[in-house]
Amino acid sequence: MDILSDTLAALRTGRPSVVRTDARAPWGVRFQPVSGAGFHVVVEGRCVLLPVGGEPIDIGPGDVVFLRRGTGHAICDAVTSESAAFVPDRVDTSSPIGSFTVGGGGARSVLVCGAYHLDIDRPHPLLGELPEVVHLPAAPGRHPALRAAVDQLCAEIHEPRPGSDAVVAALVDLLLLYILRSWYDGMSGERTQGWASALNDPLVAPALKAIHDDPAHPWTVESLGSRAGLSRAAFARRFTAVVGEPPLSYLTTWRMATAARKLRETGDSLSDVAENAGYTSEFAFARAFKRHFGVPPGAYRRERRTTSEL
Repeated sequence: MDILSDTLAALRTGRPSVVRTDARAPWGVRFQPVSGAGFHVVVEGRCVLLPVGGEPIDIGPGDVVFLRRGTGHAICDAVTSESAAFVPDRVDTSSPIGSFTVGGGGARSVLVCGAYHLDIDRPHPLLGELPEVVHLPAAPGRHPALRAAVDQLCAEIHEPRPGSDAVVAALVDLLLLYILRSWYDGMSGERTQGWASALNDPLVAPALKAIHDDPAHPWTVESLGSRAGLSRAAFARRFTAVVGEPPLSYLTTWRMATAARKLRETGDSLSDVAENAGYTSEFAFARAFKRHFGVPPGAYRRERRTTSEL
């Protein structure tokens, strides 16, 4: 698995929740914060996104908005329209893609709204580098993979066919990858630092791949530097300058992310989770995990499993 796919798989804590919102002016909906990242895709019409503490953002057909921390916000047909709180109990859940209707009898807007359930207790640099709100306007010739996915999503929403629920769910799942690719591609000429930039750095990328391929290996700065053909000191400087943290610090970050995923998704013993994360001592692992997440691994597992069952 490539590094970006590997990272997204480790951060996910569940499948995306998806709701089709059918709105007619005047209308407005306030969304509460979610544990993960929120998103909206405009299928039809125009509307305004009102981020907390930010300027209004006009969004139109084909536009994608991504809120990296799932912060509270509102969407409305106009900034002067009143907004009512989004009430999950009003969502029609008779199909896998929920439906929600709001507003009066005026101009129509259709959106696909939802959340990517991600572990944000200790965000990976992949998400930490993003702005609070990512707006990717529909524009000919830009982000072709994202545009193709959005166009297909809009087509399935406009004219549902047998299997549309499964198609929409799969497309929404893929959108997260396309959103990240599109934003980072758009910033590639402006950024020479950051985790995503490191993926294309010829000297740092091999070390990142080694860490992701085998996080349990007893890596040292010297052994990672040998992957880049650099001395220990030169590699440490390069890695820290590009990624934003020292190589062994990132190694710990990734080990904790993979351990957290094991705790959420498997019944493996703590000793097995510790070993797979590169720790020979369960006690040392538990201490490192608590330092990273603020809770012991056993408590983390119980909390995440209880949440997933709600």
